[in-house]
Amino acid sequence: MKAIWNGKVLAESDDTVIVESNHYFPASSIVREYFKDSAAKSVCPWKGEASYYDLEVDGEVNREAAWYYPETKEKAAHIKGMIAFWRGVQVVL
Repeated sequence: MKAIWNGKVLAESDDTVIVESNHYFPASSIVREYFKDSAAKSVCPWKGEASYYDLEVDGEVNREAAWYYPETKEKAAHIKGMIAFWRGVQVVL
């Protein structure tokens, strides 16, 4: 699977995990230079508190377009630290 935004591959892996129709990519599969820490947080009742990344590619910024759970509740332990995408990021084979 590949995550693509603004013409660049942000992440690529054969080892994604699908949860609620989202592909979660291993942290080791992302291209770090495109990811900037965001102060944003949200809470999922069964996964826990999510943290976000802003994406920056060729001077364009996509705010809070990637998220991950640094710590998870028990049922979501299999996605701890993995990264998922939204806000126009295409996830394709």
